[in-house]
Amino acid sequence: MKNIVAMALMLVLSIACTNAQTPKEFSKESLDYKMVSLDGQEITFKDVLKKYKGKTVVIDVWASWCPDCIKGMPKVVNLQKEFTDVVYLFISADKTPEAWKKGIEKYNVNGEHYLLTDGMKGAFGKSIKLDWIPRYMVVDKKGKIALFKAIEADDENLITTLKTLK
Repeated sequence: MKNIVAMALMLVLSIACTNAQTPKEFSKESLDYKMVSLDGQEITFKDVLKKYKGKTVVIDVWASWCPDCIKGMPKVVNLQKEFTDVVYLFISADKTPEAWKKGIEKYNVNGEHYLLTDGMKGAFGKSIKLDWIPRYMVVDKKGKIALFKAIEADDENLITTLKTLK
């Protein structure tokens, strides 16, 4: 009986610690990070988020060289069909603007587009603890992080989060 109680306590503590480590706001580093828009202009992530304040935003960090990102695009399309009132923000870790733009066209990626200037392991990637792409995040209408990490566009937590934010 003691073992069951001890294991239950450990489970509760590990869940509590995991939830405590999940940020609800973006760090200063991520907000101040300058990315590039499709028209070649630099813009801070903070200013990107300001553009969509009052709307639910799905962030998809991806790259055209990433096989898992490409395989996941049909799931993103399904998400876009189910949640039409959401902004889809695609942040690319492509190595060049040319590869990024070619990937958007080739894979018919529909949404708002920005390019990281230093790849997935750069300052922005580190600021959001990016260890895999694709990476999906959800930002609520107040600009708070509603879901910090999902690696599949059909992830149950991602879908549930979007349903609760309607």
